[in-house]
Amino acid sequence: MTGTAARYLYLARHGEASADESTLTDKGRRQAVLLGERLQRIPFSAVHHGPLPRAEQTSQLIRDQLDGVPLRPSELAGDYIPYMPQRGELPAESADAMLAHLARFPAEERELGPELAKAAQAQFTGPVDGDEPRHELIVTHNFLIGWLVRAALDAPKWRWMGLNHANGALTVIRYAPGRPASVLLYNDTGHLPVELRWTGFPPDLHF
Repeated sequence: MTGTAARYLYLARHGEASADESTLTDKGRRQAVLLGERLQRIPFSAVHHGPLPRAEQTSQLIRDQLDGVPLRPSELAGDYIPYMPQRGELPAESADAMLAHLARFPAEERELGPELAKAAQAQFTGPVDGDEPRHELIVTHNFLIGWLVRAALDAPKWRWMGLNHANGALTVIRYAPGRPASVLLYNDTGHLPVELRWTGFPPDLHF
């Protein structure tokens, strides 16, 4: 009888992108290569990535450091708003600013995002069928990482906001049978030299 086994979900934000987001910068390519080198010993079943160039290019550079792991493009790993909160859900002191921030994104990202996020959570999280643990990498964007971390911690749905991730950083979540999800690593840039850390953050938040 087939049982269930743990899933280890590795989440990586794409490398630093050019101003028009059409390609990775030199820093972004180096971030991707170094992350791939860090992950060489992980027995991945797949590297999933979003359809935008910065995620696709990052995933290819990571996969080049791995051994025959298949690349799987996925709309579910794309860049979108995973949940649109109502004003009453948000802290009173920051609700106006948070809603104004979300209003700046394209209507398509706001309208289609919640269904994509629901499908991504269904596909990529939870224990897996079988007796062997599964290791999967998703090369994606800031918002989806925040959404999946929020879900792993059973935080309110709006709380994906305010969870920010550096380019090339690594987050790992374990979904073990019969246990709550565990965030094993969060926004880890230990594989990057100092000059490649914290891109994607404003200068006053570089540590």
